[in-house]
Amino acid sequence: MAAVFYIFAISLLFSSISGELQNDFPTVVDAKMLGSRKEKLTHFRVYWHDIISGKNPTSIRVVNPPSNVAASSGFGMVSMIDNPLTTGPELSSKMVGRAQGFYALASQEEIGLLMTMNFVFAEGKYNGSTITVMGRNAVFNKVREMPVIGGSGLFRFARGYVQARTHTFDLKSGDATVEYNVYVLHY
Repeated sequence: MAAVFYIFAISLLFSSISGELQNDFPTVVDAKMLGSRKEKLTHFRVYWHDIISGKNPTSIRVVNPPSNVAASSGFGMVSMIDNPLTTGPELSSKMVGRAQGFYALASQEEIGLLMTMNFVFAEGKYNGSTITVMGRNAVFNKVREMPVIGGSGLFRFARGYVQARTHTFDLKSGDATVEYNVYVLHY
């Protein structure tokens, strides 16, 4: 008899929960139920390695500009990336994740990229968490700032910004190493 009562109580509970979700749009959710804690600011520095040359490039061009576009900026070119993120400027330094996404040459007058990428972390406390960066990168400026527009895992509800500084750029190969300072607010 007790088992029947528990089954009835559980089914009543689930029907009332699903009824609330179906009938009340939108529903206010208590942030504590999602495990929200006090918001904190985290800063870290990673080095982004854009490797175009060699047998295993981490950046590949997927769209060339149309032949009728005479822009010297490369306007219209799109590259997909799966670039290593390391703790130091040398590619041999400890890899902590990857930058996965794309960049497109989005300016007709200068080398100005539209960048959309996820920093996918694979080390330590943030293993499996991501930060999403999307913004304009005028690559010849000394410092470029782009917004952090979200994240997942420990960076859920993330917001903030990154500052990019070119560490090295090889004119012959096109390979580049860029220092990213990340400032992210998260719970």
